[in-house]
Amino acid sequence: MSAAENTRAAALMTGSMAFFAIEDLFLKRAAEALPPGQVLALTGAAGAVVFWLLAASKRQPVLSRDALRGVPLLRTLSEAAAAIFYIIALAYAPLSMTSALLQASPLVVTAGAALFLGETVGWRRWTSILVGFAGVMVILSPWDAGFDPTGLFTVACVVVLASRDLATRVMPARIGTFQVAAWAYLGLVPAGIGLMGLMGDSFVPPTPGQWLGLSGALLTGLFGYYAVVAAMRLGEVSVVAPFRYTRLVFAMVVAMIFLGERPGPSTLIGAALVVGSGLYAFARERARRLRQA
Repeated sequence: MSAAENTRAAALMTGSMAFFAIEDLFLKRAAEALPPGQVLALTGAAGAVVFWLLAASKRQPVLSRDALRGVPLLRTLSEAAAAIFYIIALAYAPLSMTSALLQASPLVVTAGAALFLGETVGWRRWTSILVGFAGVMVILSPWDAGFDPTGLFTVACVVVLASRDLATRVMPARIGTFQVAAWAYLGLVPAGIGLMGLMGDSFVPPTPGQWLGLSGALLTGLFGYYAVVAAMRLGEVSVVAPFRYTRLVFAMVVAMIFLGERPGPSTLIGAALVVGSGLYAFARERARRLRQA
């Protein structure tokens, strides 16, 4: 791949992270005003319609037995569980904390790939993973008197997201991207309804402004999804993937401007440890692939 392609891919990845940060803002405001499960079900239904139409345009059947067995089913269930934890975190935890903790996801995936998929991970990358986990502990600061337990929902989300990503790696090649996305969004509907039942929530008719916010979340999420897929297809993974961390920058700016949040020292120091260890892990992986080429 050329340098120009990698540059365009990096720009697409950065843009996608900006869209996802704005989507989080829309979802947070919606989940604070409406039952979190309702927000999850509504966005899942809308996204499912979009990706169902896209899958149909590519002749990828959504109503398929593949969706109800094996790895695809595991992925859909993992996506639904992660979404439940994440929407609760968005509703109750500071956005800056949630976004900082979310950056640990690639490290958990790397550890999971070594433990469950037999991928080779050297001691240096294991060290970077441990440093990243230390960063998570610093962000949470459970030893502090002002410990906020809502951050644990994001930690649970990160663990389940790793299960989703590992399932994606071993997904049968015959299954199309739009099929997978449609199944994922469809899974959010019963997940959201189930969350409403667990929390004892009833349906609340959204106001016109809330409908506008939900529409904004859907659109920015779809644009972000398209951009990240385009980036991964256009550029080298080892070059493009580190730009995922720009999401943290965008999220903190959004949180400060629109929510009045001021991340504390523990969040900033912990985020630096998580991002730094993640970038080191990416660099080590890139060096390993170059040696094997």
